[in-house]
Amino acid sequence: MDKMTLEPHYADDCVFCKILTGDIPSYTVYEDNIVKAFLDISQGTPGHTLVIPKTHVKDIFAYDADLAAAVFSRIPKIARAVKAADPRIVGMNILNNNGAVAYQSVFHSHIHLVPRYTDQDDFKMIFKDNAANYTPDDYTAIQTKISAQLEG
Repeated sequence: MDKMTLEPHYADDCVFCKILTGDIPSYTVYEDNIVKAFLDISQGTPGHTLVIPKTHVKDIFAYDADLAAAVFSRIPKIARAVKAADPRIVGMNILNNNGAVAYQSVFHSHIHLVPRYTDQDDFKMIFKDNAANYTPDDYTAIQTKISAQLEG
């Protein structure tokens, strides 16, 4: 997989494509023929890094199996490097937002590596517990719908 070469495709109106072509500068921490990893300009926490495919793909729904394998197989290596760069890092959120409703603001797929220093480092995620709103029949209905999409 490491020898895989993607046919680059860039979108003219994409800020990440402009980073890939060098039209917009970035603070690159890692780059190979598949991905580019660079510091997120917002720095949610120090070391906040984005990993993007080196071809324009809107979101996870547009990936094929080969692209997913190539991109996601690089995440652990880059995450370990970010963590090793600062001994104060004790954890990391790895996020991929897909669609505006899921907080995707740049529509070129990207994975956020957000280093965590403490539980007070001003980065929050909330997973509401809605279990009281579901019966076993509700879970089964959802399970059946999703499973049916994976068959075949």
